[in-house]
Amino acid sequence: MARDKAERSETGDFVAFLVKLALFILILRSFIISPFNIPSESMQPRLVVGDYLLVAKWPYGFSRYSLPFNIPLFPGRVLPNSPTPGDVVVFKAPPSAQDDYIKRVIALSGDIVQVTKGVVSINGKPVKRQRIGDFEHPVTPNSPCYRAEFESAAGNGTAACRYPQFQETLPNGVSYRILDIYENSEGDDTQAFVVPEGHMFLMGDNRDRSADSRFPAQEGQAIGMVPEENLVGRALVSVFSTDGSAEWIKPWTWFTAARWDRIGEGF
Repeated sequence: MARDKAERSETGDFVAFLVKLALFILILRSFIISPFNIPSESMQPRLVVGDYLLVAKWPYGFSRYSLPFNIPLFPGRVLPNSPTPGDVVVFKAPPSAQDDYIKRVIALSGDIVQVTKGVVSINGKPVKRQRIGDFEHPVTPNSPCYRAEFESAAGNGTAACRYPQFQETLPNGVSYRILDIYENSEGDDTQAFVVPEGHMFLMGDNRDRSADSRFPAQEGQAIGMVPEENLVGRALVSVFSTDGSAEWIKPWTWFTAARWDRIGEGF
């Protein structure tokens, strides 16, 4: 009897521990921080396929989109704060608000945004843009070149991709690097957009590989204007990156595939 009672007590303690652990993880991921991985090239050069980062949940307040599975725990947004132009944000993509996307905030409610020959203008003033050295990254299983014309030898028998790169500086002084690979590509010339109340104009840093607020919202494609309510959080820090060459049956490749120089980069 005593032994059975002790076993039941141990089982109960273990179940209670699992419940507490699950609640802790739920609270952590819902209100404090959550992981995010990069599936596309739309945010190159800052983010490349295979990057893993942490997203801070608290900067913009909380909504159903902060919670796992979009649980409608409360209406609207609690403790709301608007992002700052230049922030890199994770959000639920219109129109269905089911998938997580990541882009950079370019403008907010009331701003007028237009792109002319690849140059962004905000409220009639062109955003400062300066040509800098090409962006170069090794050709890897998860990061091939868009086209053969951008591939060249990098030494040691390896190949690298090189793309035209610019430094862009928003009116508030936030500066970051962008890629503008092709001239006169789709999205290089747009109408003038007025950002609606409570919305954001978002763009990918890789301007020719990003379906963003320059295009009407379509499921799995462009996003149009994004409601601030759809915000999940702000990109905080890169915690891991892999070039896609790792194999589960070869544990040593877990280390050789890591891009160690990308770990620890903030935003």
